[in-house]
Amino acid sequence: MNVQPIRTLLSQLDVEWLILGIFDEESAPPAASAGTPLGDGIGRLIGSKDVSGSLGDTTVLPGPNTGATQGVLIVGLGNRERFRAGEAFTAGVAAAKRLAGRPRKSVAAWLPESNAPASVASAWTEGLIVGTRGPGLRKSEASRHPFESLQVALPPEEASFAELSQAVRRGVIVGEAVNLARDLANTPPSEKIPQAFAERAKEVGAAVGVTVSAWDLDTIGHERFGGLLGVNAGSDHPPSFVILEYRRGGDAPTLALVGKGVTFDSGGLSLKPSASMEDMKSDMTGAAVVLAVLQAVARLELPVNLVGYLPLTENMTGGKAMKLGDVLTIRNGKTVEVLNTDAEGRLILADALSYAAEAKPARILDLATLTGACMVALGPKIAGLFSNDDQFADDVLNACKSTGERAWRLPLDDDFKDGLKSQVADVKNVAGRWGGASTAAKFLEPFVGQTPWVHLDIAGPSWADSDSPSRDAGGTGCFVRTLVNLVERSLGHEAERLKE
Repeated sequence: MNVQPIRTLLSQLDVEWLILGIFDEESAPPAASAGTPLGDGIGRLIGSKDVSGSLGDTTVLPGPNTGATQGVLIVGLGNRERFRAGEAFTAGVAAAKRLAGRPRKSVAAWLPESNAPASVASAWTEGLIVGTRGPGLRKSEASRHPFESLQVALPPEEASFAELSQAVRRGVIVGEAVNLARDLANTPPSEKIPQAFAERAKEVGAAVGVTVSAWDLDTIGHERFGGLLGVNAGSDHPPSFVILEYRRGGDAPTLALVGKGVTFDSGGLSLKPSASMEDMKSDMTGAAVVLAVLQAVARLELPVNLVGYLPLTENMTGGKAMKLGDVLTIRNGKTVEVLNTDAEGRLILADALSYAAEAKPARILDLATLTGACMVALGPKIAGLFSNDDQFADDVLNACKSTGERAWRLPLDDDFKDGLKSQVADVKNVAGRWGGASTAAKFLEPFVGQTPWVHLDIAGPSWADSDSPSRDAGGTGCFVRTLVNLVERSLGHEAERLKE
């Protein structure tokens, strides 16, 4: 999709469709339309309550209108006082979804008014990009169509056109990264076995200048990744361990990202019910998000050092599958008694975190669709955040606030270790009934040593069970936007530019 920022008057637009946002509970039409027939018409519709400014609501005004030959799409922006990047993203997704059901040659989206125009310009563009991509990757007829041309229209009097143009470019890059993560999650599991996922990572890396290496089964064994080997034992497809390196930061500290990559999770011998397996093709979302973030950071040419680690495997029920009572030896030498083969994500993450910590990065962040317990605690739209470092936790939460993605810090107290004690090994992979998300995070903590670490349990927000005007069913690509923002914030000047 060809995306361009333009500086123009609303009356000078020459496109088929115009997207224009309105705020909730306001009586006047958007300032850009003031004094035009379109503005007068919108004002009347607002007065008669025939058009809504509620966030994500859309209304089509068909027929020739100011600046558009086919029609104008009005999208609600919500409350003006609460309008930030998160709301801009949501509105952009809703607007693009509404128009992208049919092929459109030319669309212009007018940048909404805000107190943070750069961050809103990026988020608005991200949403427009995401909204044109649906989950129907294998439909015989496409149900979503990217626009041939998308113009992000900026007011002609805007003095910071160069800055906003750069923000629009950023939005395209980040939006496309979100779609990469979504596409990977939505890909059928037979098409993304570990070797196929590793090859896709190599393709992405080669396209953007990220160095990618992928270990085969023999190398994984030689490197003593007992957790990854144990989980993989029941599968006919060998595992892979992918390392992505982007080093443009000179002597600057390194951030390590680790993403859980179970390309399909049957639960192993602790077999899941059939209904619980339906979305288990998305159990590699953590790995997909890490790959997408590396792509975005490289395309943005940020002067940082970023390394990604992707442990990739299926969790299946073959004759060689790990059994309850088996003991695995993790990379760092710790032994784990397996008492539930469906608590497999923490086993492969233990290897990857141990290996990442050996390289002595400044910080480690992992993402994993780890526990249903986190969804019980926080619902399906909020990630659980666990950390051994208050400053790092605050930095991630501030990045979440900037993007509108949601995470909540949960406890990592020492008493969560009690349930993980084993009689035959150093630790067991499950505890009792209570605090499942916290005990899973506590299991992971020793494998990072003293390195500042954040664990995001994204089991809830990684997947949407149903469609809505501003969200597709299926993979969501959650936290790509937040992690790109986090990396930018580490540069200082980006934190200032993108602050609320």
